[in-house]
Amino acid sequence: MTTPARPRRAPRRNSVLEKLVLEALDEMKAVNIKLLDVRGLTDIADAMIVASGNSDRHVRAIAERVIEKARDSGRRPFGVEGQRDGEWVLVDLQDVLLHVMLPRVREFYGLEQLWEAPAPRARRTARPRSAPQSAAQ
Repeated sequence: MTTPARPRRAPRRNSVLEKLVLEALDEMKAVNIKLLDVRGLTDIADAMIVASGNSDRHVRAIAERVIEKARDSGRRPFGVEGQRDGEWVLVDLQDVLLHVMLPRVREFYGLEQLWEAPAPRARRTARPRSAPQSAAQ
């Protein structure tokens, strides 16, 4: 039995929007920034960026800066969620989803583990079965 193969993807290149978001995150000193390629896993976005802030105020400020930079470049976010609480802010920039979280929230939900491509499993080879031995021997 064979398992269905994942469709092959083109080599990963950062889009202009991804670069813009990554630059804004760097400017605002976001920590533990991770870019995930989710093409082939979902149709809602090509990339997901997960970053952390040191406090709820820092998380909100990071998200605000990304939104400001996106608007300056002529891109308007589809939606922003979680700004009021500041523990986890989601910014939907159409092709890029940005999650900015407090470290404890990020660890609890483990988005990276949910969206990263699973490591290829080693194939099991069938062992030759020995002929059954009769009990009369």
